Amino acid sequence: MNELLSHATVWECVTCGHEWPKEEPADEASTVRVVKDAHGNVLVNGDVVQMVKDLKLGGTSQVLKVGTKSKPIRLVDGDHEISCKMEGLTIALKAMYVKKVIN
Repeated sequence: MNELLSHATVWECVTCGHEWPKEEPADEASTVRVVKDAHGNVLVNGDVVQMVKDLKLGGTSQVLKVGTKSKPIRLVDGDHEISCKMEGLTIALKAMYVKKVIN
């Protein structure tokens, strides 16, 4: 059984001397995911977004053109933060390719 020493900012294994940082306690503010569009506006479920760049859809010859608007979006986990419908297709997008449409 390994014994651990507790220092101010690190843990230390008594047996081998290995040190690693103590985990900061997670507060509620750090667990909330904030997704921002290409211009830094915060996106939420139900927003409508618009393409800021032409984007070729993988595996097809179809292109989403600049200015194409979505139906209301849904934020999802993963590296493609947005799930939405554009031009009749359900797609996943990265937030850096869209801007929030403000009515």
